[in-house]
Amino acid sequence: MATINIRRDVKDSFYRYRMPKLQSKIEGKGNGIKTVIPNMSDIAKALGRPPLYVTKFFGFELGAQTTIIADMDRYIVNGAHDAGKLQDLLDVFIRRFVLCASCQNPETELSINKKDQTISYDCKACGYRGVIDGRHKLTGVIVKNPPAKKKSHKHKRDSPVAEEEDGAEDELTRRIRQEAAELPTAEVVNDEDWAVDTSEEAVRARVQELEGNMKDSLTLSDLRGDEEEAESSRYDQFGEWLEDNYPGVSDVEIYKKMKEENIHHKSKAIVVLVQCIITSPYVGEFEKHGALFKKLCTTDKHERALLGGFERLMENTELVHIDVVPKVLLEIYQNDLVSDDMFEKWGAKASKKYVSRETSKKIHEAAEPFLTWLAEASDESESEDEEEEEEDDDE
Repeated sequence: MATINIRRDVKDSFYRYRMPKLQSKIEGKGNGIKTVIPNMSDIAKALGRPPLYVTKFFGFELGAQTTIIADMDRYIVNGAHDAGKLQDLLDVFIRRFVLCASCQNPETELSINKKDQTISYDCKACGYRGVIDGRHKLTGVIVKNPPAKKKSHKHKRDSPVAEEEDGAEDELTRRIRQEAAELPTAEVVNDEDWAVDTSEEAVRARVQELEGNMKDSLTLSDLRGDEEEAESSRYDQFGEWLEDNYPGVSDVEIYKKMKEENIHHKSKAIVVLVQCIITSPYVGEFEKHGALFKKLCTTDKHERALLGGFERLMENTELVHIDVVPKVLLEIYQNDLVSDDMFEKWGAKASKKYVSRETSKKIHEAAEPFLTWLAEASDESESEDEEEEEEDDDE
C-alpha cells in the first residue's frame, strides 16, 4: 500500500510520520450512490484517531450522511467523492485535530474535560498542552465518543483483558518449563569413550533400535491419517449441523458453533458454510451474511475458499442459476469479502481445485462481464493515482 507524509506540505522523503494514501471506491448509482473508504481504519491508526472521527468529519464538510459498520471495517460517505477531494479534506482534519500547535508534529493524544465539555491534547513530541477549537461540529462527536484511554501498566493488570493475556503468558511459560524439564539431562562424556563400538552384539543392538524407530514412525504416520480423517469428520458434522438448524440459527450462533468446533479459522469451513447457507437464486445472500464472512475471511486462502464454495454451490445445482454469476461476484466485491487481487488471480484461469475444470470454465465464462468491469475500474483507479502523484510532484 502506497504511503505519503502525514503533513503533505513537508516534501522531505525521510519524514518519519507516514500514513497510507487514501483510497475511495464509488458504489451504487442514482440516489443510492456512495463512497466507500476501504483503508480508513489504516489511515486512522496512523493518525492515532478513531476511524469514526475522520468519517464524521468528511460527512460534516461535505454535508453528507455517513455510515459506519466497524465490525465489517466499512466506512461510507453518501454521494460520489473522488480520492483527491477526500485527501484534501483529510489534510484539514489533520491540521485541526491531529497536529500540535507548537511543533506541528502528529504525536498528540486527546483528552476530554467532562465538566466544561472541552477537548485538550498532550503532545508526546514536545510536551506542549493545547486545546482543540470547539467551534467545529466534530467536537460534539468527540465529546460523546471519547478516545480510548491508554492505561498504565499498573492499571492494565487490573483489567479482565490483561488478566487473560497474563494468564496466556503464564500458561506458555508453564509449558516451556514443563517441556524443558522433560528434556534428557546432559551427561558428561568421557573423552576415552568417543569411538563407535563395532562388535557384533553392538551392531545387532543398533539394528534393533533402527527397526523400533521405523515402527514408531509408521505408527505416527497412521496417527496422522487418523487425525486427518477426524478433521474431515468435523467439517461433515458442521455441515450436518447447518442442514439441521439453518435458517433457524443466526450468523452469531453459527460463528459460535465454528469456534466451539475450532474450525472458525479454517478455509475448508468456509467452503462448507457457503454451500449450506447461501440459497438460490443467490443474489443478496452474501450481503445478508456479509458480517459473518468478513469475520472469517482474513487471508487470501480464506477468500479463495469463499469463491471455491460458490463454485461448488453452482456445480451442486447443475449451473441452473449461472446467469446471476456476475451479479453475485459484484455483491461479494462490494461487501469487501474478496480483494481485487484475489479476483484477478481467480479470473486468470479455470481451476479444478473445488469443481471440475469443465464447470470452472463455464463459471469463468459467465463471470466475464464482472471481470472485465473490475479490470477497467482498476486501470482507471491506477491512472487517477498516477495523475495525483504527478500533481503532488509539480507542487
